[in-house]
Amino acid sequence: MLCFVALSAVFISKLAVDPLAQHLQNLQNLSRETLHELNLPISTIKTNLQMVKKSLENEKALKRLGRIDNACLMLEQRYNELDYMIKTQTMQNLQESFDLAILVQERISFLQPLYPHINFLTTLKSTHITNDKIGLCKVIDNLIDNGVKYAPNSNQLDISLDNHELRVQDYGCGMDEVELLKIYDNYYQSDENIKGFGIGLSMVKRFCDKQKIHLSFKSKPNTGTTVILKFKKD
Repeated sequence: MLCFVALSAVFISKLAVDPLAQHLQNLQNLSRETLHELNLPISTIKTNLQMVKKSLENEKALKRLGRIDNACLMLEQRYNELDYMIKTQTMQNLQESFDLAILVQERISFLQPLYPHINFLTTLKSTHITNDKIGLCKVIDNLIDNGVKYAPNSNQLDISLDNHELRVQDYGCGMDEVELLKIYDNYYQSDENIKGFGIGLSMVKRFCDKQKIHLSFKSKPNTGTTVILKFKKD
C-alpha cells in the first residue's frame, strides 16, 4: 500500500513538473531564436553607420550619427546581456582568457558618453586573467556607476590596475564603519536621496564570490570610497 502511494505521488509530481519544464524549454528556445534574429539588424546598422560617416563632413549631421551610434552600442550591450543570461541559465562554461586592462578601458569608453562631466584618471597595467568576461563587464559598469552616483560634487574618478588588483576610487560622500557593514544587503543605500534600487553591490558580491575574486572597500565619510578587486593569478 505504501509503495502504491509513493508511486502515485511520483506520478502526480511528474505530471505537474513536466509542463513547467516544457514551458521553460520553450522560453529558452524562443530567447535563442530572438537573439539570433537581432544579430543581423544590429550588424547592418553598425556597418551602414560607418559607411555614411565616411561620406559626411557636416558637423551637425555627424553629431546626429554619433547619437545613433551610441544608441546602437547600447542595443548591442543589451544583446550581449541577453546572450549572457541564456548561457548562464544553460550552465555553459563562460570562462575565457583576456587582458583586464583592455576590458576596463573598453568599459570606460562605453560609459564616457553617459558621464561627460567625469574625468577618468587611469593607470592600467596589462593583466591577463581567466574569468567570466561578460559578467565582469557588468561588475565594472556597476562600480563606475556607483563611483559617479555617490560623488555628485566631484568630476573625477580614479581607476588603477596593478599586480592583479583593480581599484575604483571616488571622491564622494563616503561611508562610516556601520554603513560598510550593510553595503551588501539587498536594497540598502547609504544615501536615500540617490536614485536606484540598492541591489548592485549585493550582485557584485555574489559574482566575486563565485569567481573567487577578493572584494574589499576602503571608505571615510566626506572623503570618498575605494573599491578593490583582487584577482587570482593564472
